Amino acid sequence: MSFTEVLAIIGGFTVVLYLLKLAWGCWCGFRQFVLSEFWQVDLRTYGQWAVVTGATSGIGKAYAHELARRGLDVILVSRSDAKLQKTAKEIKEQYGRKTRTIQVDFTDGPSIYPAIAKELQGLEIGILVNNVGMVYSDHFAYFLEIPDIEQKITQLINCNVLSVPQMTRLVLPGMVERRTGLVINISSEVAVRPQPLLTIYSSTKIFVTYFSQCLHAEYKSRGITVQCVAPFLVSTNMTRNMKTNCFVKSAPDFAREALNTVGHTSYTNGCLSHTLQNMALHILLPDWYRMSSYFIRKLQNLAEEYHKSMGKEKERLVEKEK
Repeated sequence: MSFTEVLAIIGGFTVVLYLLKLAWGCWCGFRQFVLSEFWQVDLRTYGQWAVVTGATSGIGKAYAHELARRGLDVILVSRSDAKLQKTAKEIKEQYGRKTRTIQVDFTDGPSIYPAIAKELQGLEIGILVNNVGMVYSDHFAYFLEIPDIEQKITQLINCNVLSVPQMTRLVLPGMVERRTGLVINISSEVAVRPQPLLTIYSSTKIFVTYFSQCLHAEYKSRGITVQCVAPFLVSTNMTRNMKTNCFVKSAPDFAREALNTVGHTSYTNGCLSHTLQNMALHILLPDWYRMSSYFIRKLQNLAEEYHKSMGKEKERLVEKEK
């Protein structure tokens, strides 16, 4: 066999391998975002109660409403008692489901978890949504330019990192005993690859991703599903309630589509739009460029221009109201 024939065989196998990989990716996408609209897991089979952290706004509130709509009683965990009561009332009136509230501030660290454990004791918790999270600024910033950096480091780690394994520790034993359960951990697309100017936030969210994947591997044989959800932009307070469009999802739409993927995948961007954005950015914005000093400067300049324009728009609206 000649050298040319060997190269032709290797090339043929390579093409077939990539075609199979493409076909598998297309099937997984079709299953996640098309079949899931018609073929959904009955979430009530996991247990009576769902626990949602950061449940009074944004993605957390949307998950709480969607879980109640699908027939689960909901335990809302957040720091504002007024917002907790309001959200609980909405769920009772709209869906007729039972609710419980737990008021804690996740930035306080380990001291809050005995109180949470006491409130959850004796309940059949089938679903946990680890959603609570925070950013340290409303704009891109170099590490040393983070406002109140010493305090913010502790707060972000307590809220974004510590809350996930601690809440999981509280509910997982009951799930293992019943041999069924679902843990949903909300990560972020900025954790898929390192994101300069969002250094701490990006780092905390990659912990959520790795923790989810490792935990799913450990406990899937015991009937537990651990799903990591890594969204792009969703219109919430964290994103300053951006206008929704084909790129930016509303929180209720995102929660509905993301919950549809349960049972179809253990890792998802949550919706087709965000998955396509992930694929596009992976091609158009490679790591070597995104991590370059040139791109970081451009990103910071873009952020500064955006905030200036937002400030002018606010001033214009104030003048108009006068």
